[in-house]
Amino acid sequence: MKKIVLAMIITGSALLAAPYTKADRITDMNEMAHAMNTIQSGFFYNNYETIEAGVEKLNNTIIRVQPPVEEIEEMDLMTKYMNQKIQMSNKIVKKISKKSRDILERFKSGDSTQAAQAYTKIMEQCIKCHRETRNW
Repeated sequence: MKKIVLAMIITGSALLAAPYTKADRITDMNEMAHAMNTIQSGFFYNNYETIEAGVEKLNNTIIRVQPPVEEIEEMDLMTKYMNQKIQMSNKIVKKISKKSRDILERFKSGDSTQAAQAYTKIMEQCIKCHRETRNW
């Protein structure tokens, strides 16, 4: 009985979920920037709890990031193939998620240099995405 109710709730929420738009992406990017600032503050103050809070916020936000409806529903196959934005977005999400876990592991073990390098790798992924999607 519980499984049936749970399945109905999940199905209902999936059907009622609004599509991911560019406005949603902007909101998520702002949250990610705030999370990165929190992580950086944790490095400056040598505070594991601050870093952990930033990483948690970053991971919770990165889970929601996905290509907007406009990119998914692109009708021109050549444009869709040439842009490869969906595949690029998915790869970047995975890399950021992995590197954020690395930050926590490295900092907790006392290797703040490697933790800072993982932070830099996340920044590289952010810049890569902005170059590709915003043509920086």
